[in-house]
Amino acid sequence: MDYLDLYNLLEAKVNPNETEIVIDEFVTVQNQTFKSANWTILQGHPHLRCDEHNMDFSDEIFKTELGYTEEGLDLIDSEVNENKEFNFHIFVPTKQKNEKEAILLMHGFNEKSWPKYLPWAYRLAKDTHRCVVLCPMAFHMNRALSTWSDRRLMHSVSLCRKEHFPDLLQSSFSNVAISTRVQSKPQRFIWSGLQTYYDIVQFIDQVKAGKYPPLTAGMQFHFFSYSIGTFLSEILKLTDPKGYFTDSKLLAFCGGPTFNRLTPVSKAILDSEANVALYSYLVEHLESHLKREKRLYHYLEEHPEGHSFRMMLDFKVMRQEREKRFREISSQVFAIALEQDKVIPAYDVVSTLKGAAHDIPTEVIVTDFDYPYTHENPFVNKESIRDKVNSAFQTTFDKFCNFLNA
Repeated sequence: MDYLDLYNLLEAKVNPNETEIVIDEFVTVQNQTFKSANWTILQGHPHLRCDEHNMDFSDEIFKTELGYTEEGLDLIDSEVNENKEFNFHIFVPTKQKNEKEAILLMHGFNEKSWPKYLPWAYRLAKDTHRCVVLCPMAFHMNRALSTWSDRRLMHSVSLCRKEHFPDLLQSSFSNVAISTRVQSKPQRFIWSGLQTYYDIVQFIDQVKAGKYPPLTAGMQFHFFSYSIGTFLSEILKLTDPKGYFTDSKLLAFCGGPTFNRLTPVSKAILDSEANVALYSYLVEHLESHLKREKRLYHYLEEHPEGHSFRMMLDFKVMRQEREKRFREISSQVFAIALEQDKVIPAYDVVSTLKGAAHDIPTEVIVTDFDYPYTHENPFVNKESIRDKVNSAFQTTFDKFCNFLNA
């Protein structure tokens, strides 16, 4: 079965409302319900507390009055119920030869549905004989309000933004929800990222407690990450909470650079105003925000995951420490970058993972596909280039599977 047929088959078959879906004789998909215990970290929760350090915080900066009640954009983060309880898709190989290992598949920024990733998960499960868990980030995929994907509602918001910001670039119905919310409160990037980080740790805790068969208690989790999903995977790998990722392999596809080397202005990701606000907050003025926001200071200064997050923000900041850590894990990391990727340039993938001097022995392959593609859509569903896309998909995932199986 070639890529296009596989894509169409999986898109038609994988239903989030079914407990188990038999794809074929090789792979079955299970949907497992997960309840986040970590949404209380989000802005707007009435009792903001760090139990680890026995500290309480007040937070008066979460309120927004954007004027988009119907669209759900004014909703306080801690009140988005879809972000508290949701399903994990788990691709289970029929011949599960590696019952002690599984793969966490991490998606890109502003993703709202899984079809692009289903062939990736299928191929990884089938050819590595490992379970593949599709991990939705906070406020993405099936953790987001349905109104944020409503074409009519979001097109109207996009028109309003274009009127309000005459120089606005790359606004679309697809990115306007996240752009509006991120521009309003750039801190959302940090707190939703931390919630996702803690949710993954919670998920593995529960796997070890036997809650999610066929995943087993002693299971080792590897990462297959794409785009901003690699950013989160790197933070998890570098921090290594509870020693869960000491022996984990990290596979990066179109991802890997520090945050300030990303170029996310795209109709599928962020518009220009949101990108300026986010970059200003996280890179240019973070130190000033840390002085004013006590809770932010606590998590980024006194938690190891916060330290790793800061280490991955700016290429020039904490570079020696970051490169020392990447050198230590270089044999466990493998990346493929694309020459025509304008969102995550291949050179910046190399410079982060292999270091400024390109002397860290991490294996990074820079390749190109023989058809027009984008970062957001590397494997194009187009009949006229069907064979070329299938070849690119098979070759790319051969390399990833071989690295995992080695």
